[in-house]
Amino acid sequence: MPAKLLSVKDAHTRVIAAFEALPSETVSVAAAAGRVLAASPQARLTQPPADLSAMDGYAVRAEDVPAVPTTLKLVGHAPAGGSYDHALQPGEAVRIFTGGPLPMGADTIVIQEDTKANGDQIEITEAPRLGQHVRKAGLDFSAGDAPFPVGRTLTARDVALAAAMNLPWLSVRRKPRVAILSTGDELVMPGEPVGRNQIVSSSGISVAALVRAWGGEPTLFDIARDDPKLIEDRIAAGAQHDLLITLGGASVGDHDLVQAALKAQGFSMDFWRIAMRPGKPLMFAARDRARVLGLPGNPVSTVVCSLIFVKPAMERMLGQSGDLTATVPAKLAVDVKPNDQREDYVRATLARGPGGALTVTPHKVQDSSMLSVLAASDAFLIRPAHDPARKAGDTVQVIDLATLPGGY
Repeated sequence: MPAKLLSVKDAHTRVIAAFEALPSETVSVAAAAGRVLAASPQARLTQPPADLSAMDGYAVRAEDVPAVPTTLKLVGHAPAGGSYDHALQPGEAVRIFTGGPLPMGADTIVIQEDTKANGDQIEITEAPRLGQHVRKAGLDFSAGDAPFPVGRTLTARDVALAAAMNLPWLSVRRKPRVAILSTGDELVMPGEPVGRNQIVSSSGISVAALVRAWGGEPTLFDIARDDPKLIEDRIAAGAQHDLLITLGGASVGDHDLVQAALKAQGFSMDFWRIAMRPGKPLMFAARDRARVLGLPGNPVSTVVCSLIFVKPAMERMLGQSGDLTATVPAKLAVDVKPNDQREDYVRATLARGPGGALTVTPHKVQDSSMLSVLAASDAFLIRPAHDPARKAGDTVQVIDLATLPGGY
């Protein structure tokens, strides 16, 4: 009786358990977008540092304008970058501009459109509210605030805030270094002559793009021909990285050389088959601190398995959870047949109806060699193992590819 296939959930659990957070490094805040925080930074100042004007106009004491019209005396100016360094006395006003600090005693801004100026006499024509158009000290943040948790992937908005917090440097996780090795005499690189029995290699290029988008540094090796010594040499080089991804050569055929090369170098096989479609011949091996994920060489299988296993492994190295990609509910647009013992990631399209409800339509052809179908998909419909037949209108779970980082 053949061995029972490992479930996707169990395989994912084993993979992420083998990885831990990489060391931290310090980078310029200007280079921190897309990096993952290793320490939570604290604001080094308060912003605004004092009460500031949010508009061009006049700083006044609200109690001096109980009714309108009222005339106040202009006693000074407070431009942005300057200040009026005297306490405002009853009946006085100070000309102020956006970003200018309120003089001592002032509590309200009257916008210039609500005034008439005649020399140093300022007539107020609209009564202001107390505190009107004032940006209070600390409105944005205060010294010691720590708005970013450890493990956050920094956005452009985040680094703008960090810069305003007077943080020139940030502590982030080192980028995972990921080696990618495609194997097989049948493969050629894009642009090379394609022989009668050869195909153009796309899997390594797609994985490198995903690794880069998910915060890693990919090293894409040249294609390794079906030579045991050459494959062993490439594996030895790849094992110096945080993760080695092999593509192809991990099944059970006479010409599948990757497992033999790994075993020859002392790697232990954790698993090499899972109950997943596409992606059944997926392998995970380890030796000391070296980790190897052997993905199917089939291009669609490669991309699907990268989402389910490579992305979580990289997240763990970046100090994040490494959870399986979240799913959302959708309604089936068509009937689907029963599923077998393998969890199926069905390429599909999504439509959003009234109220935002999602409807999912599987592509009619699901051949795992068809990158055109994958490129035309914006979702994976997940069919659990042994899922019964479903009718149009049934609720199912999907991965919405548009919500994933890096243009997956």
